[in-house]
Amino acid sequence: MKPTDRQDRPRAGPGQQDPVLEDLPRRFWVSVALALPVFMLAMTGDFVQRWSPGSWPLRPVQMVQFLMATPVVFWCGRPFLRLGWRSLTSGALNMYTLIALGVTVAWAYSVAGAFAPQWFPAAMRGIDGGVPVYFEAAAMIVSLLLLGQLVEAGARSQAREAVEALFELAPARARLLRGDGTEREVELATVEPGQKLRVKAGDKVPVDGVVVAGTASIDESMLTGEPMPVTRHPGEPVTGATVNTAGSFVMRAERVGEDTLLAQVIDMVNAAQSSRAPIQRTVDTLAAWLVPLVLVVAALTCLAWYLWGPEPRLNHALVNAVAVLIIGCPGALALATPLSTAVAIGRGAEAGVLLKNAEVLEVMDRVDTLVVDKTGTLTAGMPRVVTVDATAGGDEATVLRTAAGLERESEHPLAQAILLAAREQGMELETPERVATVEGRGVIGVLAGESMLVGNRALMADHGVDVSVLDRRTQALRREAQTVIYVAAGGSLRGIIAIADPVRPASAPAIKALREAEVQVIMVSGDNADTARAVGRELGISDIRAEVPPREKAAVVQALQRQGRTVAMVGDSINDAPALATADVGIALGSGADIAIASADVTLVRGDLRGVLRARRLSSASMHNVRQNLFFAFIYNLLGVPIAAGVLYPAFGVTLSPILAAAAMSLSSVSVAGNALRLRGVGL
Repeated sequence: MKPTDRQDRPRAGPGQQDPVLEDLPRRFWVSVALALPVFMLAMTGDFVQRWSPGSWPLRPVQMVQFLMATPVVFWCGRPFLRLGWRSLTSGALNMYTLIALGVTVAWAYSVAGAFAPQWFPAAMRGIDGGVPVYFEAAAMIVSLLLLGQLVEAGARSQAREAVEALFELAPARARLLRGDGTEREVELATVEPGQKLRVKAGDKVPVDGVVVAGTASIDESMLTGEPMPVTRHPGEPVTGATVNTAGSFVMRAERVGEDTLLAQVIDMVNAAQSSRAPIQRTVDTLAAWLVPLVLVVAALTCLAWYLWGPEPRLNHALVNAVAVLIIGCPGALALATPLSTAVAIGRGAEAGVLLKNAEVLEVMDRVDTLVVDKTGTLTAGMPRVVTVDATAGGDEATVLRTAAGLERESEHPLAQAILLAAREQGMELETPERVATVEGRGVIGVLAGESMLVGNRALMADHGVDVSVLDRRTQALRREAQTVIYVAAGGSLRGIIAIADPVRPASAPAIKALREAEVQVIMVSGDNADTARAVGRELGISDIRAEVPPREKAAVVQALQRQGRTVAMVGDSINDAPALATADVGIALGSGADIAIASADVTLVRGDLRGVLRARRLSSASMHNVRQNLFFAFIYNLLGVPIAAGVLYPAFGVTLSPILAAAAMSLSSVSVAGNALRLRGVGL
């Protein structure tokens, strides 16, 4: 927390200085310029009195201290006092309650001692009739608190750097291709979906879209972290803010403005950094108890010193009570969790791991079971048709054309593979009638006046189609990890289409590393058992749930949760969205469907399982960092409050001055901020 309300705080846009950061340094340096002379006068007051001509009273020195300390307390420390007053009037006591009480009590007592020493008992006045004052304590407390707040503000600013740097990635202008073939530069904000843009070598891709002409080598490291450029051909997508390293191409704009992936990444990280982890609720409860407890201890300290302390008793009572108020202030406690999570979320964004909220960091560290979809997650998600077989009397071209015609509106990866194969052969497709998707099975419809079925064996069985004539062939294909699609017309089998989806190169090492981390990996796929087992053997996955309809994937997750497991689900398609939302942590691949990403808690921009390992390492490091911060936040309070109250005085004559108490409290905040910033360098 900063000495200003979160709700009232103006937010800095990209390229702008945070107003709070502009104000804090000014207040801090003014406080230092005034508080140090006040402190020096307090330390040398006896010397000034001893060497001044005649009998120089100490009171003029107190007047100077008053004039210099007052602006420190009421201007430099105004944010603390304002929030402290609000906490008192609202009844919601917090750290600023203690700060405001400690500073104002020290200042008010000193004013009374400087201007009206006659109000105090003779035992409290010195030989010259003056009363000891603590202007230096009030001023130095404010300076030290501002120093701690300045360090915290700088740490928060650095935590936002990863997000703010993303704003700089988008180009300011784009090359719009007119209908007559000419080009003109336009402001990026004026680009609309459907417009064609030219991207030359060295240019940044202006918006998300699709290549329509030319070939380019795209550096996507700003999103994926991968250093090697990828080649994009016509029909393939490109992402805004990536860099065209070679070649010139024409693209069609599809997503612009706030709809681009870059804008969504920025929004996601901003929202996550402002969210709260569950552990913060425990911290808030502790802080709610700690503040009134410190107030009670301060009151008892004041009473004990006044009743049983040495002379001047009121003087000692006041000083020690103020020290308790200051050292007991849980300022670092308020920073311990949110600062670590903000830094961790920014670090995750740099590594291509986007977190929806801070809660994910805490839950991901406890995940012991990972449910993984097969197609597009373990595999490349870009299947290709490798085999087309027709039954006796038919031909392969007709089988492919029939399947492509019925699947022409489908977004499923297997359907896209069939359509791609048909396009590559230059087939003209007929428009189907009354097309319907049967969830987890396939597609039915009417093509050229004939009833058609394209789907798996279960769909054929539902409609009484005998597929046994090709059983031997399909079993052989499935053993090779090829998915078999049946094509039927008029109630009889016409042929099969075998589609292969290569396993992602990163899947095997990622699965091995997850097993070594004692995470059970379960493959859940709508594909047939033979194909799923073939992929499982290649990746070393033994627990395989095949032929699971999309609606039942969520049921698999729920069954595991009922067994007491903490489940993460990884998927990339619309079909995976219910399971992603059901899991304790839903993880979507950045290359997947928008609805899957919206349902997930974590989005892996790089689109492979290595991101799961990065997310776990980030979660583990951030939770370890939070626990360290809580130690730093509490250790100063636990040790400092009893010392400030005077428990060591009877045996050792040791007390804690308010200035040292303020220094310890600020050191606590500095320790927490510095420790949280270490997460910026955590290896993922």
